[in-house]
Amino acid sequence: MIYPVILSGGSGTRLWPLSREAFPKQLLPLFSERSLLQDTVERLRDPTLFAAPLLIANHEHRFLIAEQLRSIGVEPAAIVLEPFGRNTAPAAALAALLLERRDPDAVMALFPADHAIPDVAALRRALEAATPAAEEGRLITFGVQPTLPETGYGYIRVGDALAGLSGVREVVRFVEKPDGATAAQYLESGDYLWNSGIFMMRTTVFLEELRRLQPAVIEAAQAALTAAHSDFDFLRVDGEAFAQSPSLSIDYAVMEHTSRAAVVPMNCGWSDVGAWQALWQLEEKDADANVSKGPVRLSTTRESYFRSEDGRLLVGIGVENLIVVATKDATLVTTRDCASQVGKLVQDLKAEGYSETTLPPVVYRPWGTYEDLAEDDRFRVKRIVVKPGASLSLQYHHHRSEHWVVVEGEAEVECDDTRLTVRPNESVYIPTGARHRLKNAQSDPLVLIEVQCGDYVGEDDIVRLEDNYGRTEEIEPRADEPVSTREDS
Repeated sequence: MIYPVILSGGSGTRLWPLSREAFPKQLLPLFSERSLLQDTVERLRDPTLFAAPLLIANHEHRFLIAEQLRSIGVEPAAIVLEPFGRNTAPAAALAALLLERRDPDAVMALFPADHAIPDVAALRRALEAATPAAEEGRLITFGVQPTLPETGYGYIRVGDALAGLSGVREVVRFVEKPDGATAAQYLESGDYLWNSGIFMMRTTVFLEELRRLQPAVIEAAQAALTAAHSDFDFLRVDGEAFAQSPSLSIDYAVMEHTSRAAVVPMNCGWSDVGAWQALWQLEEKDADANVSKGPVRLSTTRESYFRSEDGRLLVGIGVENLIVVATKDATLVTTRDCASQVGKLVQDLKAEGYSETTLPPVVYRPWGTYEDLAEDDRFRVKRIVVKPGASLSLQYHHHRSEHWVVVEGEAEVECDDTRLTVRPNESVYIPTGARHRLKNAQSDPLVLIEVQCGDYVGEDDIVRLEDNYGRTEEIEPRADEPVSTREDS
């Protein structure tokens, strides 16, 4: 039995403007109706080979992840919440410690949540080949046969086959991302594989090596779990203890320094979907080598990727080698050659205060979604969808009043001492300072238009009094610092 561990802490900034900090690429349906996370989980559903998955995730994504798992009928072993990212080694340490409690002989396999693997049968063959080596105490990484001189991946130089372990080879060394000329040499030599970032190992062996090589990582993970607490369906590790861990990758913390490393080559169509260029490579193309997503019309255009996410027509004429991605609130235009630079641009935009780097046009919350339709200094219009049986927190605002107009469904409204039902084409007024709550008690979604008016309409002017999702902190704007106007609800 293999214990799958899915690492879902990345932000996928190089796939902006589709991928955002609050809704990163692993949660997006990039290739089909399923997200990359759901695809990862689906690959590991065979109960004859895999135990229930354990997920290590950013706490900001917890409700989205839980809902995506529920929608495909998967009950995870646990969803462990990191208060902030500390790279893959601390996350793997948390998983190994938890699995060791359950099964001292556990063999865990670590999978990033945001990779594409079209050939699942080839992945399974690689995992089956790796299992005996992992049981013998080897720390296994999986290498991908390179198809081009890619400079965005790390490489593994492979050595001789391990005696008695079919399909498993020695690791000569790990190599950081090379320049173009070096990558071409690696490809020509045939001695190098791409580093997939997938690992398999016995938990006890990994923890032993981690204690020897990076004791601060294991000590912080142990302390964080000792002080962890349950939060609804999640296990929330202690933030103060977890912050003491160095931020290290599994490769740097252990794999590059251990004598137990081994590699299993695999040819499964793997991609880390790290940039828009990767999506262009993976997707089916037309006769001119173009990829089109959404309402797109192209003429005399070649080798380009056009994607319209907001329903508006996107047209390309007489261009080539372009990436064009349009969402409701942002549009990216770049060449395929420069697509890897998007992540750096997003960092700069975030530092300048652009909320488009953080929140998607449709913001997902545990109770449903909201979408901004119009906004100015003293008003804001939102489309709100509340899931069946869900409700927003009991709250009030210091600076704004709200008008709710029901479009579909029935709203149960609590406003101070008043309780009423609001039906389609009816409205209700929520005065500034009134304690209020919105609930959908019906079996269909509730859709309404909210109009906010006041001297400040930022989403951080919320004081929560009660909440079904454990979010009762006060979120109030401070006069001495700028605030985002699109954060929470």
